[in-house]
Amino acid sequence: MFNDMEKWTQIRRDVLVGGLSRRAACKKYELSFRTIQKVLASEEPPTHRKKVERPKPVIGPFISIIHDIIEADKKVHPKQRHTGKRIFERLRDEHEYTGGITVVTDEVRRYKQKSAEVFMPLAHPPGEAQFDFGQARAIYRGREIKVMFCVMSLPHSDAFFCQAFPRECTETFQEGHVRAFEFFGGVPTRISYDNSKVAVARIVGKRGRKPTREFLRLQSHHLYDSHFCLVRRANEKGHVEGLVKFARRNFMVPVPVFDDFEEFNRKLADDCRKDLERTLRGKSGTKAERLEEDREAMLPIPDNRFEARRVDTGQSNSLALVRFDRNDYSVPTKYAHRKDLTMVGSLDRVRIVADSHVIAEHVRDWEAQNVHYEPIHYLALLEKKPNSLDFGRPFESWKLPDSFAVLRRRLESESGSEGRREFVKV
Repeated sequence: MFNDMEKWTQIRRDVLVGGLSRRAACKKYELSFRTIQKVLASEEPPTHRKKVERPKPVIGPFISIIHDIIEADKKVHPKQRHTGKRIFERLRDEHEYTGGITVVTDEVRRYKQKSAEVFMPLAHPPGEAQFDFGQARAIYRGREIKVMFCVMSLPHSDAFFCQAFPRECTETFQEGHVRAFEFFGGVPTRISYDNSKVAVARIVGKRGRKPTREFLRLQSHHLYDSHFCLVRRANEKGHVEGLVKFARRNFMVPVPVFDDFEEFNRKLADDCRKDLERTLRGKSGTKAERLEEDREAMLPIPDNRFEARRVDTGQSNSLALVRFDRNDYSVPTKYAHRKDLTMVGSLDRVRIVADSHVIAEHVRDWEAQNVHYEPIHYLALLEKKPNSLDFGRPFESWKLPDSFAVLRRRLESESGSEGRREFVKV
């Protein structure tokens, strides 16, 4: 059989139009009678069919071993899975394989293609959302750090909202939700998540999840439904997975440089608003127009704004310091050695509570192993130990008006150590 279309057409014209007999066509074109019959039965040559490759006999006994290795690799970290070359080396060294590497890699490729999973396209009704965190590098206050950014997306309209934080934790998880709800103008009816420890306290069975207390507090305030993906099944929230990559490549390239997270987050919010002007391929209307359909299906935002915070309990030591999130914060000295203190950490503040009222408040430190003193917390102790005025760490960086220095010199010159006590009282 041949596949010359011009010759094929000429034979059909000669026989079917020109009246040339089939026997004469055989002699003219030097083809068999059977071939001429096939030409006349079809208007075009048959398409070329690739011969199915069958495993060569030398690889046959080893095919099951190759398959077992590939299946075992599915339970191993992707960076430590077998390559085709490594499988060939193991067959040669461990199983006395004498064939070449090409048939091994061909079989590996064939089996992986045959066993590759196919995913079902998912429907996305208006008002539903997906949430995830990603990470990127940034120059913060002159130093390169890793920042975590959250993305909430609405698959129906493809609208999304992005914010960056120093870490992924309870406070940033909650604050990211609250800001996203305010950006969209409503609360999604259902939000899909992965199995982050911030949201999931324990996995029960295949689909069962026991959410954390702080996740339930967020959900109870806004009254939306939640859906947790199967473990290692990111395709169940593939929309937000793609937008995490989009935000990193479009909003954080080149590497962002900033001194204040809130300033950077205002820029990210503006970038998300500009993105609403886009029209997606195959969709009618801009993202902003489709977002209105999402808003119509959403829940209203509660009147009282949700407080994003984390609550821990702890105790103060002999230095009147309490540890919260890897940093130490001072409390008034009369609360030293207390074992019943409560720390409430938000994005920018740390409040310390005892006996049902706030006894100390500090600016939140997102780094680690730092100590933060409030000099006023130590004034009562300073009255008892006035000589520590010049050596106490809480007073090292305490900037007082110049008049205090003048007063101290005058009191100490007139009354010595008693003058220092008088200054401490002032």
